[in-house]
Amino acid sequence: MKEIESIKEFGGFLKRYTHQSDVNHCEMTFSIYLPPQAQKEKVPSLYWLSGLTCTDDNVRTKAGMQKYASELGLAIIMPDTSPRGEDVVDYPDRYDLGKGAGFYVDATESPFAQHYNMYSYVVNELPSIIEDNFPVIKGVKSISGHSMGGHGALICALKNKNAYRSVSAFSPICNPTQCDWGKNCFTTYLGTDEKQWQQYDATSLIENGASVDSILIDQGTADEFLEKQLYSESLKEICVSKKEVLLNFRMQDGYDHSYHFIASFIGEHMEYHYKKLL
Repeated sequence: MKEIESIKEFGGFLKRYTHQSDVNHCEMTFSIYLPPQAQKEKVPSLYWLSGLTCTDDNVRTKAGMQKYASELGLAIIMPDTSPRGEDVVDYPDRYDLGKGAGFYVDATESPFAQHYNMYSYVVNELPSIIEDNFPVIKGVKSISGHSMGGHGALICALKNKNAYRSVSAFSPICNPTQCDWGKNCFTTYLGTDEKQWQQYDATSLIENGASVDSILIDQGTADEFLEKQLYSESLKEICVSKKEVLLNFRMQDGYDHSYHFIASFIGEHMEYHYKKLL
């Protein structure tokens, strides 16, 4: 790893690193906030997955998470959303495909399979790096995210029930096999067999038996993507039907899809995860 930035915030340190990824076969960047408590003891971790077009920089500059993390004693790990580099195939004229749109899957289609393996990166490689190099408690972690990252947080938790103490999301893509964002990325990265898509779809995973103890989701009523891309009702309906997952789905009146929305409720999500991590 190479440290490329270190900024003191709220008594702790916001740091940024680059490293060579074994699963994505390229250089990756991540940020980590270490609260002041981490200077004396190991602390629990919260992983945050960002959405389409984002990098690790969006959440650390817009959400206001560091203040709450400092108060609660939580480390925040903020990976990039996709592989980067000149050798990584991209669609420069598309915001919803290629760099910035890794969709947290392990690609099977050429040439994407070489680099687009964000699922394995988030679930396996990055936690190993974090736990080997920073003062965090091994295996004591939760996960959250926004939009495409909310989708990523949900599938990571559902596919690895014992890996995360809790999961939450803001405006997640709940049923990507049914929306244009998901269909475009899944066809490109995973091929045309829609049965393969279901392993990266939170609604399909729950329908097929996956579960976690509870999920917290906040969704704005003024979100411009709510009806055509997010498919929240599909997730709510399957959770009511299956009853294995306690879903707390909060519709927040007048809020949109932006980080203004996230910043308004991130403190409540941090407190939710803190209680689970204890």
